Amino acid sequence: MNRLLDHFAGELEALGGQRRDFLEIGRRAGRFPSALARLQDAPSDVEISVWCSNDYLGMGQHPSVLEAAKNAVDAFGAGSGGSRNIGGTNFYHVLLEQELAELHGKEAALVFSSGYTANDGALTVLAGRAPGTLVFSDALNHASIIDGLRHSGAEKRIFRHNDVAHLRELLAAADPERPKLIVLESVYSMSGDVAPLAEFADLAEEFHAATFVDEVHAVGMYGPQGAGIAAREGIADRFTVFMGTLAKGFGTAGGYIAGPADLVDAVRALSRPFIFTTSLPPATAASALAAVQHLRSSEAERDRLAANAGLLHRLLGERRIPFVSDESHIVSVFVGDDAQCRRASAILLERHGIYVQPINAPSVRAGEEILRVAPSATHTLGDVEKFAEALDGIWQELGIPRGGVRGA
Repeated sequence: MNRLLDHFAGELEALGGQRRDFLEIGRRAGRFPSALARLQDAPSDVEISVWCSNDYLGMGQHPSVLEAAKNAVDAFGAGSGGSRNIGGTNFYHVLLEQELAELHGKEAALVFSSGYTANDGALTVLAGRAPGTLVFSDALNHASIIDGLRHSGAEKRIFRHNDVAHLRELLAAADPERPKLIVLESVYSMSGDVAPLAEFADLAEEFHAATFVDEVHAVGMYGPQGAGIAAREGIADRFTVFMGTLAKGFGTAGGYIAGPADLVDAVRALSRPFIFTTSLPPATAASALAAVQHLRSSEAERDRLAANAGLLHRLLGERRIPFVSDESHIVSVFVGDDAQCRRASAILLERHGIYVQPINAPSVRAGEEILRVAPSATHTLGDVEKFAEALDGIWQELGIPRGGVRGA
């Protein structure tokens, strides 16, 4: 008897419908959102349209990004050869960090192997090194933020999601002499709603708190040159550290922070996830650099994304198909039932060739299941109309409750 194996066999059995199933797809270079999928009963790969990708602007397929990756592979090979400290800092890593610092108007930036490790590695240091630091964290912050704060060992206070008044109460009750750090996201990945950044900045200044803003679902898509929501609102200079990703709007892989040089250098010197991880392949850094540079000079992709998201909001509203928020490009269609959510996703794929992943517990609370829809800049307006029609038919067939925007 192996007690460890027995434990996990039982744990998987208890998960039941919450076990993770993955759809195998091959995104078609230059033809996204088209992809090939391997469906269980299909004799061969099936062409589908992807409606849940985080490659919101299609930069993972952009010719300049692909060319940069190919050129870097030819020049430097497939891998970096080591950690950033030991043989793994390529020219492209440095150029990318300089570009990201300029994008956010900050003194320095630091690139990590993923957005998850960027949050975990940076917050472990920024929240954990100054004695007595008290952290104020939004209730819906991402798992990577939660883990980074947990690893920091810092004392924390959780404020209700986007609740400025609650954060004020918590700040006012804290010892004014303690170092304070407010941690939040600008666009939330499951709901698609946007934080009231100006009001949070006011509180940070009033209570002398540093700020750490995760702009993962905003960089590339919002603000001048794609610098994010804070830049869109003209208040980027009022926040201490920005965290972003290269894997969503920029279409490649990796995460980063940008902020004051002393803070960034401290993370560079002290963050274990940064120090003890092999660095991004040079081709990935080069392609990310190309994506950032392109989106700093082009509005076309942002305009198409905004048009598609706006049209989908309108069409769903007309059909009274409920969604969580109309504040961003993330259109979280509310189902509210685990089985119905899975069934709706299956019908979209099997009958319409549309792939939308059902989001169930624990990613969202039980009873708040959603189809997390992500119209991209690569969809056409006609694609959006067909998608709304398909959802309307499914809502009719399954008898899913209708309603308006839930966040309104």
